[in-house]
Amino acid sequence: MEISLEDDNDISSPHFQYEGAHKAFRDRWEKTDETMCRHSMSFHLHHTMRTDFFVSYLYLLEKIPLVKLFPVTCEYIEGEKQFYYRAQQFYEDVPASEEGMMGDFVEISNVDLEGSRQFLKKFVGPGKAGTHCALDCGSGIGRVTKGVLLPVFDTMEMADMMEHFLLHAHEEYLGDDADRIETYYCYNLQEFTPPKNKYDVIWMQWVACHLTDKDLMNFLIRCKKSLRSNGVIIMKDNMARQGCKLDPIDSSISRHLDIMKCIIHKAGLEVLAVERQEGFPEVIMPVWMIAMK
Repeated sequence: MEISLEDDNDISSPHFQYEGAHKAFRDRWEKTDETMCRHSMSFHLHHTMRTDFFVSYLYLLEKIPLVKLFPVTCEYIEGEKQFYYRAQQFYEDVPASEEGMMGDFVEISNVDLEGSRQFLKKFVGPGKAGTHCALDCGSGIGRVTKGVLLPVFDTMEMADMMEHFLLHAHEEYLGDDADRIETYYCYNLQEFTPPKNKYDVIWMQWVACHLTDKDLMNFLIRCKKSLRSNGVIIMKDNMARQGCKLDPIDSSISRHLDIMKCIIHKAGLEVLAVERQEGFPEVIMPVWMIAMK
C-alpha cells in the first residue's frame, strides 16, 4: 500500500495545520506553567488523534488484517500473566493419560493421528525434510510423538511445561521408544529457545492456542532458526470460525485461520500448505494443519 503525504506548503492541508498546532504548543511550553501545558497538550493531541490517527488506524484495520492481531487477542486475554497462570493451573489437574490429553474426545485420537501422519508425509523424504530429528512442542505425554513422529524420525525431543506429563512419557507411555528421546524440555514455550539448526520437523499441536500473538510470533522466529536444511514447522490447532475465541476453562485462545496466517507471515515464515483435519464431529471447532518454513 502506498501512502502519500499532503503538500507541506498547502496551508489548507491537515499536515500544515498540525505543524502549526505543534509550533503553538511549543511556544506555550516556554511561557506557561505545567498545568497549562498539560491542558494545551491534551487539546492538541486529542484533536490530532481524532482527525488523523484513528482515521488512519481504521483504514488499516480494514485493509491489513495484521493490525487486528495484538489488540483483538489482548481484548480477550485481559492480562498476559493471568492467561498463562490459568493454563498452568488447569494442566496441573489433568491426568497423564491419553484421556487427559484428549479431554472428552479420546475417541477421535486415531483419526487425528492418521490425519497428521498423512499430512507429514508430504514434507518428509528425498528433496524434502530429513528424518534425523524432530521436536514435539506441547508434547504432553507424547501421544503425537509415539503415533506420528517416532515411526518417521531417528531421534526425538519433547517440550512441555508440565513435568508429570514428561515423566509419564519417559517412564511408561513411550515404552522402549523412550530411549530414542534425546532430551525432555520442561519449559513454557514463551520462555523456550530450541537449539539452532537441529530439527528436520518441529511439530506444534494444540499449543499455539496457549500463546499470546506476540509470544507465538517470537517463538516461531526462534523455531525457524532451529530448523535444518529443508526443515519445516507444522502447526495443528483449533481455528475459530471467525475472529478469536477464548476458552476460559483451559485458558486457550483460538484464532481464525487468516489471523494465524498473519502471525506466521509476521514471523518471517512461508506457508507451504494448509489442510483441514477431516473426520471430526461437527460440534468440535475446526482443526487445521499448517506447514511452514
